[in-house]
Amino acid sequence: MSTEENRDVIARYAAAWTAGDFASLFALYADDFVLHYGGAHRLSGTHAGKDAALKAMGAFSAATGRQLVAVVDTMAGENRAAQVVRERMMTPEGAREVERVFVYRIEGGLMRECWLYDSDQALIDALVGV
Repeated sequence: MSTEENRDVIARYAAAWTAGDFASLFALYADDFVLHYGGAHRLSGTHAGKDAALKAMGAFSAATGRQLVAVVDTMAGENRAAQVVRERMMTPEGAREVERVFVYRIEGGLMRECWLYDSDQALIDALVGV
């Protein structure tokens, strides 16, 4: 895809997420979407297929109490698009904000693959658990 096409998809994704429009957000995932979680927690690894990825995201949200604070930035090139977000995680000591980077491979106007990078991987590992 072109840089402009990838920029359009990542912008629509960011707008849907910011608006809390999860139906539009999830509609941007291809049926064969693949999610790659880093780290050393129980959800680390590859989740292949839209259903498996959404299930992993739901488990992650339940474990962390994550809430979007802001989409900090979006970027796009010919091969990938990315967004930097700030999210609030709920810890036993209270809320903590972390920055996360989502790198997407987009094809045919849909998200096909995502690699996720956390600014505080130790916190994420502790919240999600083994």
